[in-house]
Amino acid sequence: MKTIILFLLVAMTLSSCKSSQNIATFKPESLKIDLKPVTLSTNFTIPIAPKTIDLFPLEDISSTIYSRADRIIDYAFAFDGVRYKRGGTTKEGMDCSGLVVTTFDRENISLPRVSRDIARTGDKVDIKEVGKGDLLFFATRRNSRTISHVGIVTTARDGFVEFIHASTSNGVIVSNMAEKYWYFAFIEARRVI
Repeated sequence: MKTIILFLLVAMTLSSCKSSQNIATFKPESLKIDLKPVTLSTNFTIPIAPKTIDLFPLEDISSTIYSRADRIIDYAFAFDGVRYKRGGTTKEGMDCSGLVVTTFDRENISLPRVSRDIARTGDKVDIKEVGKGDLLFFATRRNSRTISHVGIVTTARDGFVEFIHASTSNGVIVSNMAEKYWYFAFIEARRVI
């Protein structure tokens, strides 16, 4: 149900009538508080200079609410159901590394175009420690342990890991690491965010 709602929200956003694709962000201003000198009953005055106190964190508020990984995953879901096409990077057709490169590129993260080359970027992560936006690498060729497939983690909690990827038979779909095929094909996980 969450997937359907998320897909509908992304579809509505992408199909708006030629509106800008820029995201409006709230840029808070610092709040200035004037502190007055304090006079005590003994006619003793403690001088205090006016100070500016920044009540907001240094980072952009929108990025803490809606993380980079969430934005990457949401954009990847915009391709959910797109057919597989070798070398594809659009809604006309998508391959596994094309999905990864296209979604990460939207967040200005440049990655190589081939799965085995992407696997040389970022930091290796234990499968038990993966999080949203991490990349999972697989060896899908018979009798080979060479990386040939990649997916993006969409859900990770208590040993439950789901990922979105472009499969040759079903196009862009969400799969689970508990599925026998993916469990045995898994090679490594990496974090590039």
